[in-house]
Amino acid sequence: VQLQASGGGLVQAGGSLRLSCAASGSISSINILGWYRQAPGKQREMVAIISNLGSTEYTAPVKGRFTISRDNAKNTVYLQMNSLKPEDTAVYYCKSVLPATSDWGQGTLVTVSS
Repeated sequence: VQLQASGGGLVQAGGSLRLSCAASGSISSINILGWYRQAPGKQREMVAIISNLGSTEYTAPVKGRFTISRDNAKNTVYLQMNSLKPEDTAVYYCKSVLPATSDWGQGTLVTVSS
């Protein structure tokens, strides 16, 4: 199953964006899905993960602002991003965490202006 992120763009600080991650096949068998991001000059980091049971985890800087969700019927994972900050500027990727894969896809660029 290949995953493709979309929905990025340019937004002012304090604004919102919703990212989508569409799968080429069923995501029901993917236990854990995740959103990651890579800011310019920095290492890629985990942003949020969600299990098939709906359990979620977030990196500290986005807690309370970002919400990850999944719709197995639509084979899509979402990342709702509110109260965006300039430090959220990055390329965002979705990925199968469990089972683990090495496929990151193209990502989608989010730019937050101050």
